[in-house]
Amino acid sequence: MVKALFVDKWNNEYMPNRTDWKPEEGMFRMKPYPVEFPMKQIKERQAAMWRYQEALPFESTDTYTSITMGEGMTPLVPLDGDHPNLLMKMDYLMPTGSFKDRGAAVLIAKAKELGVSTVIADSSGNAGTAIAAYSARAGMSCHIYVPASTSEKKLAQIEAHGARIHKVPGSREDTAEAAKQAVEKENLYYASHVYNPFFYEGTKTFAFEVWEQLGEQVPDSLILPVGNGTLLLGAYIGFQNLKEAGAINRMPRIIGVQSENCAPIAHAFTNDEPVSPAENRGTLAEGIAIAAPMRGPEIIEAVKDTKGTIVTAPEENIKSAGEELAAKGFYVEPTTAATYAAYQQHKAELVHPDETVVMVLCGSGLKK
Repeated sequence: MVKALFVDKWNNEYMPNRTDWKPEEGMFRMKPYPVEFPMKQIKERQAAMWRYQEALPFESTDTYTSITMGEGMTPLVPLDGDHPNLLMKMDYLMPTGSFKDRGAAVLIAKAKELGVSTVIADSSGNAGTAIAAYSARAGMSCHIYVPASTSEKKLAQIEAHGARIHKVPGSREDTAEAAKQAVEKENLYYASHVYNPFFYEGTKTFAFEVWEQLGEQVPDSLILPVGNGTLLLGAYIGFQNLKEAGAINRMPRIIGVQSENCAPIAHAFTNDEPVSPAENRGTLAEGIAIAAPMRGPEIIEAVKDTKGTIVTAPEENIKSAGEELAAKGFYVEPTTAATYAAYQQHKAELVHPDETVVMVLCGSGLKK
């Protein structure tokens, strides 16, 4: 098995442990390491994300077998008969209803391996639900910090898994700051989907599945929502792993989507300037309403490296986009609807009709 290894921007090696949840000097970057993809063995394993165990940061499968709920290998299907090349990756069919289960399962399994008994996380909903569920599976105490405005349905789901909810007045950034203060004060493990690298070790399995479902090929383009970038960066890392292993010879073009009412990364990308905090003018797509994204520079670097772009979804089109998806059988939350709204708005300039395009459906409409 390989071990996950990360480096900060000064190229110092860094391995997260029970108390050091991020490099002291800056944001992490993945350090290339050898990854194997033994397809004969992979195809014989359960149709779940753990089938790619050689690329995950565990010495033994015993670490995660008591935690997994069979997450991963979600369907990849055409939007409809008229759009056979636009494929929808149905990650809203995960155990807790969002793609965040990928990252939470790996992060909590690793925390268990490290001997962690209590975790703290901050979230606008889906990540908190996932961390709460897998903490329950691992027998860990869990504290989730959420904005006071978080959906009652998401709060009910978090609470049902036994986590203690801490409502924080103010912005999503205020919530993250409150969680970090609690981590430092109480010396607990920060199960952050933004900072903790093991979360990205889980979300990268999205790339492996798409590659395998396409007959060990990569799509021409990926269309992914971008708030904190946990799926976009995970997908980028996963396709990097595949390329380093010689399984693919090119990266797919990554197209990131933000809501036009909260788009700091899109603004920075378009104007070729550093990412600065933006005003959140209110959006239905609360899952990507991150006014001050901590991974902004890494997100832009990943998109540029794939010759991709970042676009915005018109706020007035999000609701109707969700209704259109529902009419095709996909019942998703507004963040996913925003991704489809952006595709509809920009598809003429973004993709060629003959290209294979994968769009993620990241959260269930049952959470609305």
